Amino acid sequence: MAPTARSAARWLLVIAWMAVIFAFSSQSGTGSGGLSLRITDVLSGALAWLPGAIDGDTLQFLVRKGAHVAEYLVLGALVAWAWRARPGTRGAGAVLWPFLITVAYAASDEFHQSFVPGRGPAVTDVLIDALGAAAGVGLVSLIRREPVDD
Repeated sequence: MAPTARSAARWLLVIAWMAVIFAFSSQSGTGSGGLSLRITDVLSGALAWLPGAIDGDTLQFLVRKGAHVAEYLVLGALVAWAWRARPGTRGAGAVLWPFLITVAYAASDEFHQSFVPGRGPAVTDVLIDALGAAAGVGLVSLIRREPVDD
């Protein structure tokens, strides 16, 4: 695949994943809560055999915030991967720009939620998303490590 086509394909994956996040964020508060409750119920049943199992409310909180981290870990990794398709992309910019792009999308997504019934924006969610973004960008940086110029 030609470099231009490879770069375009990578950015299309970024846009597709952003659309997935947008779709999840477009769910009403009831719909979103119902989905996390179903996931919590499955996990609760799977973890019931453990001594000192986590209570349902705590588990649901972890599921909801874990979803933020996972969504933005994937997005951060995809943006970093797409960014690195550009010729000459190295150094701090190969980490900083993908991180900033991902966090900017997280902030815009929280703003979008202010228009969704039963949802609202939360700065803490953007901070949690930023943790996921940092993990995703960092993962790509570790996997795609390049020699440092002396």
